[in-house]
Amino acid sequence: MAQGSATIAFGDSNHGFEVGQSYGPISAEIHLPPERPETPPSPSANVPFPQDLDFVNRGTLLDQICEKLSVPASRAALVGLVGVGKSQLAIEHSYQVRKKSPDTWVFWVHGSNAARFEQSFRQVADQVKITGRRNPKANIFQLVYDWLHDEKKGKWVLVLDNRAQEGGLNSGIAQPLLRCLPCSGNGTVLVTTRSRDIALKLVGERNIIDVELMDERQALALIETKLGKQSNKKDIAELAAALEFMPLALIQAAAYIKARASRFSVRQYIEKFQRSDRAKTSLLDYDAGHIYRDWQAKNSILITWQISFDYIFQTRRSAAGLLSLMSFFDRQGIPEALIRPQSETGNRHENSRAHSEDRKERDDEDSGSEASADDGFEDDILILRDYSFISLTKDPTTFEMHMLVQLATRKWLEGQGQLEEWRQQYIKNICIGFPDGSYGNWPICQTYFPHAKSALAQQPEGEDSLGEWALLSYHAAWYAWARGTPINAEKMSIRSMKVRKTLLGEEHKDTLSSMAMVALAYNFRGRWKEAEELGMQSLRVLGKEHPSTLTSMANLASTYWNQGRWKEAEELGLQVMETRKRVLGEEHPSTLTSMANLAHILKSQSRNEDAISLMRKCCQLQEQILGPQHPHTEESLETLNKWQIENMKAGL
Repeated sequence: MAQGSATIAFGDSNHGFEVGQSYGPISAEIHLPPERPETPPSPSANVPFPQDLDFVNRGTLLDQICEKLSVPASRAALVGLVGVGKSQLAIEHSYQVRKKSPDTWVFWVHGSNAARFEQSFRQVADQVKITGRRNPKANIFQLVYDWLHDEKKGKWVLVLDNRAQEGGLNSGIAQPLLRCLPCSGNGTVLVTTRSRDIALKLVGERNIIDVELMDERQALALIETKLGKQSNKKDIAELAAALEFMPLALIQAAAYIKARASRFSVRQYIEKFQRSDRAKTSLLDYDAGHIYRDWQAKNSILITWQISFDYIFQTRRSAAGLLSLMSFFDRQGIPEALIRPQSETGNRHENSRAHSEDRKERDDEDSGSEASADDGFEDDILILRDYSFISLTKDPTTFEMHMLVQLATRKWLEGQGQLEEWRQQYIKNICIGFPDGSYGNWPICQTYFPHAKSALAQQPEGEDSLGEWALLSYHAAWYAWARGTPINAEKMSIRSMKVRKTLLGEEHKDTLSSMAMVALAYNFRGRWKEAEELGMQSLRVLGKEHPSTLTSMANLASTYWNQGRWKEAEELGLQVMETRKRVLGEEHPSTLTSMANLAHILKSQSRNEDAISLMRKCCQLQEQILGPQHPHTEESLETLNKWQIENMKAGL
């Protein structure tokens, strides 16, 4: 058998070894020439952003960074919602370090995903000219780690920017990441992240610096650095407040206004922003160029947050659901009781002893189920707090949420086709939680009232949800009327009445109850003719002893009294009082209210003795039944004392 021949030729057109014919395996190794020693470079910085000459000082934040990184081998983390300015603080700190200590290296490492993290380490290796970095088989992380760990290399500061959970770097990489960043006596590490959980794993609790929203002074300064000095300070302050002092949103707004120069003012932006959710999202979707943000990061604050929403939805759907629900509430004081999943178990009543053992087993199961649901809720809260999407108030049972986060969530839900579903769930929760406006319910009503007002601005679709919305409107109107805010009472009761007329018809008892509430609100505001018409309509439909009829009659009597129609007011007021005594009893709160109203009617006719006698009896019963500190009792006692003093002065 002929041997395989091989020829080697050299020249411009040849590139190595040519095999003519081969009958066996061929292996080849590539031997790179040894790297020539490079001249060690002088310390430098690779911050990928220019220094912001318009940087707005954020109080003590820069001082806190310096303090926490003053100890050798120290680490610190800036934690906060996307858009609050964490990276801008890190940029400013980096330039201040170089200014104070030119012989200190500054390294900027992108942490948003695994590919960019590795790319940043390769750039660091090139920056300091690490020997062996070009070898394809080299472990770039180990090379950089060894260089950073070598105290002979000099001082260094490393910024790990935008360390996030989404996009390929999940929290499970925190431990390997720690092995890439040595605790070296000549170096410090500053992390920026939206995730408190990641910050805890990388730097520990005591080294976390919370980056909050700007205060008003800082926000005004930021807007003016972007737009120039403004003559109308009031408009600037209103814009800052409308965007709730969120730095990235303020920069977006300034860029939008500046791009339109003299054709679009700050006032026009505010007016457009306040029109509707759709107008807000249109403005906040504006993706203005921002040279102090990573080129891969979206400059639209809404889009940036929605990337996080997608991640939460994929990894923990219940947390995404909780965020969705909370996005409809008033942003402040969101009560835990209204967002916690309601247990549908534990309320069963059995009539037979024969089922006691089965019931015990079910109760045990229900208890375990409730404990599991409780744990799940707390885990969801932790995730949303970890992203800084929600925060605790001083009261640990209530939460706060930035208005722009709520807006972004609702827009995200709209894109998912789930906006109406969560709006209806929100209304259901508020409707279940918000009681009627009776005095005993005032503390709960006061806490929930801002959320009821928010719900009533979002009329749902679907009959069931509309019915709940109308009931909520009625109860909220009742409370508003009882607390002396007739404008709210009128708006809310009219909404309730209109929906109930459509759903139930004009003669349904619930519709008539809403009509009676509208009449009360009209009466309060001096719209007596309209109040009388509504009162008469209720009287025509229901029997004379129906509770709703008696309420309407009492309202009508009050209308007559306000109009100075004393005789008609007295006849109707007396009829209501006597009927309530017979139907409800003399000690019923509604009967006592009728007595007080009739006493006022008598006083208006100068029948002082009759009025004082009836009011005295009313006060005695109210003290017994309602208690001396009930507002009705206090009001009646105050009136009685006033009348008695007037009588004494008149010598009667």
